[in-house]
Amino acid sequence: MSPVVELRNVHKRFGAQHVLKGVSLKVDKGEILAVIGQSGSGKSTALRCMDRLERVDAGEITVCGHSLHDSDMDLRQLRQDVGIVFQSYNLFPHLTVLGNVMLALRHVKKFSRARARDIADRALAQVGLEDKADAYPEQLSGGQQQRVAIARSLAMDPQLMLFDEVTSALDPQLTGEVLKVIEALAGNGMTMVLVTHEMAFAYRLASRVVFMHQGQVWEEGGSEILKQPKTRELQDFVGNGL
Repeated sequence: MSPVVELRNVHKRFGAQHVLKGVSLKVDKGEILAVIGQSGSGKSTALRCMDRLERVDAGEITVCGHSLHDSDMDLRQLRQDVGIVFQSYNLFPHLTVLGNVMLALRHVKKFSRARARDIADRALAQVGLEDKADAYPEQLSGGQQQRVAIARSLAMDPQLMLFDEVTSALDPQLTGEVLKVIEALAGNGMTMVLVTHEMAFAYRLASRVVFMHQGQVWEEGGSEILKQPKTRELQDFVGNGL
């Protein structure tokens, strides 16, 4: 079975800055890949390339059967197959929680209001927010807003979920709320790539860990590499606070 995600010798530059320097990695169906590294190591850029929010300068990327390096690929279908959740929640403040979750179902998938409502209700139940359907984003905590953002992606029934530092703006209690939702998704077999600084969470949940350093995959392996790093760079990064 072919991988859900495959990056082959990917390079990305922003002007003179060479951010990704020949990155290669794979994610199989049902796998949870944690991508860790210092700020500026290229981990978020690599994630954004997986949804073609960034175009690569060289190399090839295949995601959910889509060849992202092909100029004629179906971007609309890619975005339905891949859910992405960012550090900032990106909710529409003028829409209710339900309205935010239903929006793409109505306008992208063209579902009827009744069908979209049914799917949105189920997605909100999945993240424990069925009682907040009629609330507006400003009435929610940061953790609740992030869970709405996850529900919005889940409602599209993606094959792959990408999470980019989704807890970095949250305090420890709210972080726990969001991580519990991600853990439940993992239990249901969702394929996921997580850019995270939550080392204990990555150790507990990830099938594999990729440590990025200076735009390259520096070390990778099972979660045990967080306790037994092979490279000095990963050793320094983890500092073993696990």
